[in-house]
Amino acid sequence: MVARITTPHSLQKTLNYNEQKVKKGNATCIGENGFLLPLKKMNFYDKLDHFEHRNRLKEGVKTNTIHVSLNFSTRDSCAPETLLQIAREYMALIGFGDQPFLVYHHYDAGHPHVHIVSTTIRANGERINTHNMGRNQSELARKFLEQKYGLIKAEESGVNKALVVPFDNTKLLYGKSETKRGIANVLQQVLPTYNYCSLPELNAVLKQFNVIADPGAKDGFIHLKKGLLYHVLDRNGNKIGVPIKASSMAGNPTLTTLEKRFEKNHTLREALKEKVQQKLASVMQNNPGSIHELSAMLLAKNVATVIRQNAEGRMYGITFVDNENKMVCNGSYLGRQYSIAGLLKQMNNQIEPVSHKIHHVAKTGLIEFNGLSAVESLMQPENEFNPTPFALKKKKRKRKR
Repeated sequence: MVARITTPHSLQKTLNYNEQKVKKGNATCIGENGFLLPLKKMNFYDKLDHFEHRNRLKEGVKTNTIHVSLNFSTRDSCAPETLLQIAREYMALIGFGDQPFLVYHHYDAGHPHVHIVSTTIRANGERINTHNMGRNQSELARKFLEQKYGLIKAEESGVNKALVVPFDNTKLLYGKSETKRGIANVLQQVLPTYNYCSLPELNAVLKQFNVIADPGAKDGFIHLKKGLLYHVLDRNGNKIGVPIKASSMAGNPTLTTLEKRFEKNHTLREALKEKVQQKLASVMQNNPGSIHELSAMLLAKNVATVIRQNAEGRMYGITFVDNENKMVCNGSYLGRQYSIAGLLKQMNNQIEPVSHKIHHVAKTGLIEFNGLSAVESLMQPENEFNPTPFALKKKKRKRKR
C-alpha cells in the first residue's frame, strides 16, 4: 500500500474535485466520519458547510485541509467495505480518528485507490500539526495495515512497481477512464522501465496502450517550440479527444526530458540487444511464411511487431518491442537480416503488401503505422525494400555541363 498526503490551500476545491468524480461516475463516496447527517442525506453544500464550520474555529490558518490517497496493488483484494475499514483505521493511526472526514473510492486508474478529505482543525479549535506526518505517522500506519490486511508491501518492489498493472490490462479506453490520469498511469509504467532511444521507438511502446506522444507537424508551432502533446488513440489508431500537454503532467515528460532519457538508454541497450536477437533467431528457424506469421510467432514470446508502410502499402521499416526485456529497437539495429528487407529476403523474397489494417496487438502482435497517419513524420525509413529487379530499373542520364 502506498499513502500520499497533501495539504491543499482550498478545502472547497479539494471537496469539489472528489464530488465531480462522483458526478461523472468515476468515484463513489463510500463513507463518512463525524458528520451530523448520514451520507445519503448530504449534498455537496452540506458537506462543505460542516467542514467550513469546523475551520472557522481557528481562522487565519493557511493549512486547514488534508487530502490523503491510499493506493493498493492490483493483486490486493479490495472490496469497498474493506477499503473503508482500512481508511478509517489509517486516519485513526495518524491522529485523525476524531476528525470529520469523507472517503471516496476512485475508479479512474489501473489500481484500486481511495481519497480521504478532512480538516486539520480539532473541535476545540486547535490545529493538528502535519509536519513530517507522511514520513512518520503515515509510514507506521502503512506498515501496520499492510501486515494486518495482508496487503502488497511498498518495499517489495518500490512504489511505482507496486502499482503497475499487467501489460494486457492497461490499454487506455477513451471515455472509460479520465484522459490525463489514464495517460499518466501509462507513462508511469513505460518511461522509467523500457529502453527506447527515439520518439518513434517510444511511440512503438505507447501505442500498445492506446497512447501516442505527438511533437506536432514539422511546420507547426508546437514542433518549432519543441513542444509535446499526448493523445489517446481509438481502436483504429486514430487520435481522439483533447490532447494533454506534456508540461502539465506529473514527472514533466516533455521532449527535453525524453531526449535526456534517449541518451542514457543508448549506453544501456547493448546488453539487451542479444536477448532480442535470440528470440528472433529462434522464430526464424520455424520458417514463417509472412510478416504476419512472424508477428504472431513473436507475440508468443511477448514481442510486438511494428510495421511501417507508405501510402501504397509497401513496407519500409520494422520495429520490435520486447515487453519481457523492456527493449524496443528497429530491425536494422539487430542486424541486416532482421531489417524489413532482410526478413522478406529470408522468406523467399516474398513481397507482402499490408493492404488490410490490423490494430489489435493482443491477437497478432502487429501494429501498423500507415502513410499519411498521425505518426508519419515520426517514422524514418530503414533500408527500404524495393521489389523492382535491378535489370528493369531505368538508368538516369548524366547531364552535360
